[in-house]
Amino acid sequence: METKQENVIPTDYAEVMQKSYIDYAMSVIISRALPDVRDGLKPVQRRTLYDMYELGIRYDRPYRKCARIVGDTMGKYHPHGDSSIYEALVVMAQDFKKGKTLVDGHGNFGSIEGDGAAAMRYTEARLEKLTQEVFLSDLDKNVVDFMPNFDETEKEPVVLPVRIPNLLVNGAEGIAVGMATSIPPHNLGEVTDAVKAYMKDNSISVKGLMRYIKGPDFPTGGIVVNKDDLLKIYETGVGKLRLRGRVEVEKQKGGKLQLVITEIPFSMVGANIGKFLNDVASLVETKKTTDIVDISNQSSKEGIRIVLELKKDTDVENLTNMLYKKTRLEDTFGVNMLAVADGRPETLSLKQVIEHHVDFVFEVTTRKYTTLLSREMEKKEIQEGLIKACDVIDLIIEILRGSKNREQVKHCLVDGVTEGIRFKTKASEKAAGKLHFSERQASAILEMRLYKLIGLEIQALQAEYAETMKNIAIYKDILDNYDSMANVIIKDLDSIKKEYGTKRRTSIENAGEAVYEEKKMEEMEVCFLMDRFGYMKLIDMNAYERNKEAAHGENKYIFTCMNTDKICIFTDTGKMHTVKVADIPLVRFRDKGTPADNLSNYESAKEQMLYVAPMGQVSSSTLFFATAGAMCKLVEGTEFDVAKRTIAATKLNENDRLIFVGNSDEMEQVVLKSREGYFLRFLKKEVSLMKKGAAGVRGMKLGEGDSLENAYLLEGHQEYAITYHDKPYALNKVKLARRDTKGTKPRL
Repeated sequence: METKQENVIPTDYAEVMQKSYIDYAMSVIISRALPDVRDGLKPVQRRTLYDMYELGIRYDRPYRKCARIVGDTMGKYHPHGDSSIYEALVVMAQDFKKGKTLVDGHGNFGSIEGDGAAAMRYTEARLEKLTQEVFLSDLDKNVVDFMPNFDETEKEPVVLPVRIPNLLVNGAEGIAVGMATSIPPHNLGEVTDAVKAYMKDNSISVKGLMRYIKGPDFPTGGIVVNKDDLLKIYETGVGKLRLRGRVEVEKQKGGKLQLVITEIPFSMVGANIGKFLNDVASLVETKKTTDIVDISNQSSKEGIRIVLELKKDTDVENLTNMLYKKTRLEDTFGVNMLAVADGRPETLSLKQVIEHHVDFVFEVTTRKYTTLLSREMEKKEIQEGLIKACDVIDLIIEILRGSKNREQVKHCLVDGVTEGIRFKTKASEKAAGKLHFSERQASAILEMRLYKLIGLEIQALQAEYAETMKNIAIYKDILDNYDSMANVIIKDLDSIKKEYGTKRRTSIENAGEAVYEEKKMEEMEVCFLMDRFGYMKLIDMNAYERNKEAAHGENKYIFTCMNTDKICIFTDTGKMHTVKVADIPLVRFRDKGTPADNLSNYESAKEQMLYVAPMGQVSSSTLFFATAGAMCKLVEGTEFDVAKRTIAATKLNENDRLIFVGNSDEMEQVVLKSREGYFLRFLKKEVSLMKKGAAGVRGMKLGEGDSLENAYLLEGHQEYAITYHDKPYALNKVKLARRDTKGTKPRL
C-alpha cells in the first residue's frame, strides 16, 4: 500500500504571522471599520440599508421588527455578530448622532443621555424617505456593481448610488487597526451648494469651498469656537475642533439668576451628560465655587435644558468660563478625515472628498442614462415595428391565417420566407417576401392584441414613439455633453436641498481661551486624619481639640496643615503621590473619610503607604530612604516639591522595594533590622546625600535570602525600644558599627 507523500513547505514563523496580521488588518480597515468615500457608509450600514430595501421596508409602508432586519442582514450579507448590526441600525436612527437619520425608528432607540435602545425584538424600523430616494433609488438601473455575498448565494452592491456626499453630511467614526476615522457631520444644504460650486469650477480652493461649508454642523448644536483653525483642518483633513455648549442666563423672581445650558458639545452625547453633572457637583463640594445653589437636568423630548441655580451676586461670565475650563461644557473633537478611496485608506481634504463624490456621481449618472437610453432604444425598435405593422396589418393577418405555426410566421416576418404559407394572391406572397422586421419587432407583433388596431390606439402608439424619440435625444445629449450631465446633477442637488435641507444648528465663531479668576481660598489651619484603611478627611481645629484622644486612637496619621498645602504619600513602589488639601473633604469628626485611591493616583491594591506628611514639612526636611535590598540614602525634601500628582521618589533596583521613608532632621543614628534578625546601628552621617533619582548606598551586608525588614532613626541619647520576640529590646544597646557591615543578632 502506497503512503501519500505530504508536501510540507517550511515557512518562517515570523513571515506567517506578518502575512496573517496584515490580512487581518486590511480586512478590518476595508471591510468593517472605515467608510467608503463614495457613499460614506461602512459595510454593515450599507448592507443593513440594502437589506431593508430588498425586504420592501419603505418609508411609506408599515414598520418591521428590527430583529427581522438584523437576522436577514446577518444571514444574507453580514456574517458577524447581531449586536454590531443592531447597533449600526440604532445609530442610523438616532437624530442626536446623525446629521440626517437614514432609518426611521419606532420604539425606544435610546436617548441623548446615554440610555441604550430596547432589545431588537421590541423595536421596529423602516427606511427614511431621504434614504430611499437619495441612497437607493436607482439600483434597478445598473448604476453600481454588484458582488457575491459571503457564501455566493446572493448579490450585494459594492457601494450604494448615493447622490449627496454622505461622508460629510453624516460624518463617520471608526477604529481600525493602526488607524481611526473621525469626521464631523455637516449641513446638507451647505454641502450641496459646495458640490455645485466645485462642478462649476474644478479649480476652486478649500477656502473657496468654505464660503459654502462654514464648518461642521452637529445635531446637538453648540458652538465651534476656533473658526480660524478650520481652514487648516479642511486642507489637511486632520485637526482639533473646540466645541462649547450654548449657555443662556435667565432672571428669576427676587433677582436670582439661572444658568441654562440649552445645547451641549457633540462629544458630551451619552454618559458624558451625567459626568458633566457630577463634575459641577464636585466643583460645589470642593468649594471651587460657592455660586451654584442647585443643579437640575430638565431635559426632555423638546431638547436639552440643564439648569444651574445661582446666587444673586454671581459673576455669571466668570462662572461660565470656569465651567468651560473645568468641565466638558467645552471639549475637543478630533478630526481625522480618513476613508477608503480607490480601495485603500486615505486621509482626505474637504476638496478631495467632494472630488471623489462628484467623480462617483458622474459615473453613476453615466451608467443610469446609458441604461435608460438602452431601454428607450429597445422601445423605439418595438414601436417602429408596431407602427410599420399597422400599415400592412391585412398582409400580416393573411400570413397568420395561412401559417401552420408561430415559427413559420416569425420566419416570414423577419426573413421574408413564404414557403409553406397559403396566400390568397401572388401579390400578397410577393409583398410578404419583402418583409424585414427584427426579431424583437416580430415577437412584439405576434404578442400584439387586436384592440391596438383601433384608430385612437394607433395615434397613442405614434405619440409614445414621439416621446421615446424625444427621450433618446435628451439621454444622448446628457451622455455626450458634460454641461448637460452637470445640469442634471445640479437640478437633482437643488431638489434634494429643497426637500431635505435644514437650518444650521451649530454656530461657528472665534473665541479666546476661557479665563476665569479662581477665588482665593481663605487660608486656614486644619487637622488631617487618615485611618489604617487609607480613608482621609479634614476636620477643623476646634473639632480636633474636642476629640483629640479619640482621633489619636482611631487614626494612623494625624497632623495639622494649611488648607492651601499638599499631602505627600510615599509608597513601597518608590512613588510619591500628592493630594491637594483643598480636595480632601472638610467634614465632622465622626463622618467617614474619602479613600486615598479616589483623590490621588495611589492604588491600595498594588502599593503600601510608608510615610504621609504635608508638603510644607517634607520640603523643609531631609528624608531618609531604605529598601528591602538594604540600599539607603538621604534626599533633600525640596526635590519633592513638584506640580505633578505622581513622581518616582527613588530609583529601585530590580525586584527591590522601599521599606522605610522618614524625616531625619533631628536624628543622628540609623538602625537597620533584617528578616533573619540581624541589627546594625551606625551614624547617619555615613549615608550620602543624593538626588531622588539615585539608588543609594548599601547600608547593610545581607546574608543569602535575607532582606531588610525595617529601619529606625534615633536621636543621639534617646532610648528607643521595640518589641522583639515578644520582649522589649532597646535599639541603643545594638553595638555601634560601620555602615555596610553584617550587624549582630541580639542575645535575649
